[in-house]
Amino acid sequence: MATIRYMVKDVEESIKFYVDHLGFSLVDQMGPAFAIIEKGDLELWLSGPQTSAARPMPDGSTPQPGGWNRFVVEVDDIETLVSDMKKAGISFRNKIITGPGGKQILAEDPSGNPIEIFQSA
Repeated sequence: MATIRYMVKDVEESIKFYVDHLGFSLVDQMGPAFAIIEKGDLELWLSGPQTSAARPMPDGSTPQPGGWNRFVVEVDDIETLVSDMKKAGISFRNKIITGPGGKQILAEDPSGNPIEIFQSA
């Protein structure tokens, strides 16, 4: 099983996004600061600003949501999923693009973390 930690602004809002739109299941939640969700063999740790993972680094910088590293969710029908997500107000960084391996688009969770949605060719 792969485990990824995402820094999020609001754990409750993030749980709802991943469960309602991308088919994750809630495994465990530790108050409003931290939750574990999973999909298949991917475990995603949602760390809010109150968690130890959000503490400042020695240089004073603080871990923040966003960035460009991401995990990929493979789907069978990218157009339908993206249309449904747009109707629900989900933000995307780009439009669906097509390459030799298939189609992809970058969605953003409520904290601005990217998720690549991918449909194989």
